[in-house]
Parts: sequence; C-alpha cells; structure tokens
Amino acid sequence: MSERLRATFDSLHAKGRTALIPFIMAGDPSAEATAAILDALPAAGADIIELGIPFSDPMADGPAIQAAGQRALAGGMTLRGVLSLAQSFRKKHPEVPLVLMGYYNPILQMGLDVFAENAHLSGVDGVIVVDLPPEEQEELHALLQAKHISFIRLIAPTTGEARLQRLLEDADGFVYTIAVKGITGAGSSTAQALESRIAQIRVHTRLPVVAGFGIKTPEQAAALKGIADGVVIGSALVDTVHARGAASPEEAAEIAGLFMQGIAVALK
Repeated sequence: MSERLRATFDSLHAKGRTALIPFIMAGDPSAEATAAILDALPAAGADIIELGIPFSDPMADGPAIQAAGQRALAGGMTLRGVLSLAQSFRKKHPEVPLVLMGYYNPILQMGLDVFAENAHLSGVDGVIVVDLPPEEQEELHALLQAKHISFIRLIAPTTGEARLQRLLEDADGFVYTIAVKGITGAGSSTAQALESRIAQIRVHTRLPVVAGFGIKTPEQAAALKGIADGVVIGSALVDTVHARGAASPEEAAEIAGLFMQGIAVALK
C-alpha cells in the first residue's frame, strides 16, 4: 500500500474518523481551476483526493461526470496534463494522498511502463481503472506495485461471493464499494443498504473500505460513520462547481471548498 494512504487511514482510525474523499475531474472547468480546487480541498477537510482522468467514452459515469469529462477534453486536458496537475499538488501537499481514477485506454495509449513511471514521479498514491478486470490487469498492477502505487479495486453491488473473493485477493490501498446499482450520480445510497455489503467485504480483506457513487449530502455521508472507512463525493461536487459558473480559478476553489466543508463538518 502507498505509505501516504496507510498513514492517513491509520491516523483517521485512531481518531475514530471517516475519510472524506472528494472526486474532481482534471481540466473542469479548466486546468487552472483544477489546480486551485486541488489546493483548496485539504483545508476544506479532504483526507484523500480522487482526480479524474477525462475520457471520451466513460461507461460507468452519469451525466455530471460525463459532462465534466467532455468539458475537460474540449479544453485540451490530457493524461500528461493530469499528471502535471498531480505533480504540482504534491509539491504543495506532501502528506495528502492523491488517487487517479479513469479508464484504461488513455493509460494504454501512453504506455503502461511510461504511465507507471510518471505517476510515481508525480506523487500519485493510487490508481482506479474502472474498466480493467482482474483477468487483464496483471501487467499494469505489477508496474504500479513496483512503484508503491496502490491498484484500487471497485466492487459493484451485484458482485457475487466467488467474484468478490477474486477481486479482493490482490487488492491494495483500499476497497471502493459502489453504493448504488448503475452509473455515478444516478441515485442515492442508504446506510442500511451499504452496511451488510461492507460487512460482507470485510470478511475477505483487512483493507479500508470506502463507499462512493450516490453519496450526495452531508446527511448521507454522516450516516456512514462507523460503517465505511471513507466516503467519496463526486457528482454532487462537480455539479455544484459547474452550476455556480465560477468566473475565475479562485472562485471555483472557493465554491468547492465551501461545499466540502459542509460534508466535513457532518463527518466530524
């Protein structure tokens, strides 16, 4: 596991706290705004940050994240640009874990070894590849593992027991359990629905378990305290920043920070 991820979860566990994990799309509304938002999130209460890699065919994403990715691509964001943002963030925030989340095609196009090396140099702690099944991930997993970058598993609500065991046998960093059936932002999750699922996952792993896809409000996040080790807030944050129509990177950062502060207060 990435040492930053390990240290963060250990510290939060000792305090009895749940990790707050915002997701933002790199390049939305602009590269400059993304850099400003990244810089503001730790002070707003973010414990770990997920940075999205924009892709033209994001099959698991709902309208909010899809639109954010399209805006980012139209603005010229690339995987190299994402890594540059990560590197700039790491220089300012040496202790805050940063996880990249996206699809396999941009990584494959860059070259797996080139991606792993540049992710390492940029201070990336983990990678989530939405559409890469375990049967196809051996090469990338090994390259990331050699650089001490966690290869983080997504667990769907429909995953059966045998498949769950297979997914978790070489999982690393933390386990990301999808809180709702369907695409990101399509519905809302409930603590009751997640509690038994997370308990099932914990039978097979000692890794922290975080929940995402469908957690939108402070109340929903707070309901998962003591159930999940972390909560991911993505579509609601992306929607909020876009809807407010920030006129500058500084304004985008302020909007994102205020929104996340409300979630952070509820979790604490």
